Amino acid sequence: MTAKVSSTAKTGGSMVDQAVEDWTDAYFNRTKQAIGKFGDATVTYAVFMRRPVVSAPRLAIDWLQDIAAERGFHVEIDLRYEEGRWVGAGEPLMYLTGPFYHLVDLETLLLQKIGPTCVAAYNAFSMCMELPDVSFLAMDARHCAGTEMAELMAYAAAVGSGRAKRKGGAVGFIGNATNATAHFFGQEKGLGTMPHALIGYAGSTVRAAEIFHETFPDQNLTVLVDYFGKEVSDALAVCARFPDLAAAGRLAVRLDTPGGRFCEGLDPAASYAVLDRNAPKAIRGYRTEQELRHLIGPGVSAAAVWHMRESLNKGGYGKVKIVASSGFGPEKCKIMSLADVPVDVVGTGSYLPDVWRETYATADIVDYDGEARVKVGREFLIRKGD
Repeated sequence: MTAKVSSTAKTGGSMVDQAVEDWTDAYFNRTKQAIGKFGDATVTYAVFMRRPVVSAPRLAIDWLQDIAAERGFHVEIDLRYEEGRWVGAGEPLMYLTGPFYHLVDLETLLLQKIGPTCVAAYNAFSMCMELPDVSFLAMDARHCAGTEMAELMAYAAAVGSGRAKRKGGAVGFIGNATNATAHFFGQEKGLGTMPHALIGYAGSTVRAAEIFHETFPDQNLTVLVDYFGKEVSDALAVCARFPDLAAAGRLAVRLDTPGGRFCEGLDPAASYAVLDRNAPKAIRGYRTEQELRHLIGPGVSAAAVWHMRESLNKGGYGKVKIVASSGFGPEKCKIMSLADVPVDVVGTGSYLPDVWRETYATADIVDYDGEARVKVGREFLIRKGD
């Protein structure tokens, strides 16, 4: 053990230290006090997860380095899996070496910034790989528990998307819904046009489109078409109102039909018929109940997207794009791929982890002052060669 920590180093007193003390687990704060009394040690933490993930550590590492600079200590970071790399279950993502006194109270906050991010990046990667020709828009902010989580999740989508671009030539995520995190996607501002509330305000889907276009005449126009339950009728009406935008490929209709009803013109039988015409292989094999719901059920199903594409083409609007949203997670994207859906953009917040316990990252000390030591059962974490 090294010498006791000086009173100056222990008190510090910065707002950052106070915030860490307030939000970390009490036993870490008490351990820090004990180390301050009995002497510091140089320790190495192994950080790992219990399920496969995509490495997304940058925001956590930036935070840790900022804390180290604030406190005036050095932390050695041995990142075993660079950003965007696949990490197997139980494999140490990184090793952190530094003074026990300054690291012990950071574990809680550090892990909060690693686990959810790596799982969300994994999900985003999986979705982009299932639909490599589709553009994705991150619309997760409203589902996040505050702005810090929103930043972490936007970053995760960008990391997962980047891996899909490299590995599969996917289009991936082209942007997100908020200005604050648009930079992760190479954008200056968030993307998006109108919520359902604007259509309610306008009184009709066409009038809402007119209001938006008159306000932002230079922007491409994406119009929600499910507000009145007349997806096809309103889509065609908007196309007829803006034929020049439609012909130029600057008009898109967004399907966001709620799961409690079918898209206009569909029911189970009609949905089967649509897929039988356009993607028969999707309904020929065995499908689970959930897979069938994604294919021919209510809401934004594969059949609904094909139905809209058929209707637009029949009306002479082949260049009008289709944006789909509502429940697009990894599983739904896989089914949409099986049905070869003609969707141009997917708006999603469902790459956020469904099972939160899977996001739990863990850190164990594996070395004290150069001596490898870890609790029984975690020997696999000891750094090879140590």
